[in-house]
Amino acid sequence: MTISFWLTLLAVLAYGLLHTLLASLKIKAEVQSWFGSKSDQWIRLANNFIAVITLLPILLIDKELYRIPCPWFIATLTFQAMAVIVVIIGLKQTAMTSFIGLRQLFLLEVSIPPRLVTRGLFCYVRNPLYAAGLVFIRLLHIMTCNLLALNLELTAYILVGPYFEDRKLVSEFGEAYAENRCHTPILIPGLRLPHR
Repeated sequence: MTISFWLTLLAVLAYGLLHTLLASLKIKAEVQSWFGSKSDQWIRLANNFIAVITLLPILLIDKELYRIPCPWFIATLTFQAMAVIVVIIGLKQTAMTSFIGLRQLFLLEVSIPPRLVTRGLFCYVRNPLYAAGLVFIRLLHIMTCNLLALNLELTAYILVGPYFEDRKLVSEFGEAYAENRCHTPILIPGLRLPHR
């Protein structure tokens, strides 16, 4: 494997750890104690900016491992396009500008409490953005060393991340989220895994 493969592994690991830490309620409270309640206006945008910076090593010179030939790559592109549509719909249902962090940045006061979304795609799975992301990355029709590293770690992150997010959302929304968790699978529609 090339040096860029290992750099990509490190970058995605850094991304996963930073995203999980910065998204936690404990870190959010700590940032608020340092910078005041106005920090809510930029913390999500900063989190997304850090995510982009930590993933930049995949742009390094790379070595191709395989390429799915035509007509099969058309099938993978079709499923990827459907995954992108799911992400766009999911972002709209969760207020895209809030998800990215732009809405918080331009609000004068952060007084709008977060709301639990259980409609639309979220009535089929609790994490439609993760589910669509998993479909998208697993169906890349060109695979390089860097993309392989990115794919492996993002797959691991997408499979593990929702459990941390679940704990955060139970703390944030209490019984409403716990009830939703009993009826809605985490990633795959129709698949319910036991949880504590």
